[in-house]
Amino acid sequence: MAKKEIDAQMRYLFEGILSLQTVEECSRFFEDICTVVEIIEMSKRLTAAKMLADNTTYTDIMEKTGLSTATISRVNRCLKYGSDGYTVVLERLDAAGADPFSEEDVQK
Repeated sequence: MAKKEIDAQMRYLFEGILSLQTVEECSRFFEDICTVVEIIEMSKRLTAAKMLADNTTYTDIMEKTGLSTATISRVNRCLKYGSDGYTVVLERLDAAGADPFSEEDVQK
C-alpha cells in the first residue's frame, strides 16, 4: 500500500497518542476524540488482525467480531502488504501477554 505523507497536524496527533501513559489515559483520550462506534470498530479490526495472524478462519473472525468479510479482507491485505503497523502492534501486544479476549481489567 502507498505510504501517506504525515503532515504537521497528523504528527501532532500521533505525538499526543504517544504521550499517553496508561490504558485509562488512552481510553479517556479516545472517548474524547472518537465516537464510541469508531473505537469499537478499531478494536474489532485489531482483534481481527490478531486472529488472522493466528490463522483463524474468516468465519470464526466474523462470529467473534461481527465484522464483514470485506473488512476482514482489508485487514488481511494490510497485514500482508501494508505498512507493518498491525505487525508492530501485534508483536508488542504478544510480548506483553495481552489478549483481546481476556476479561481482566475490563470496565463494566
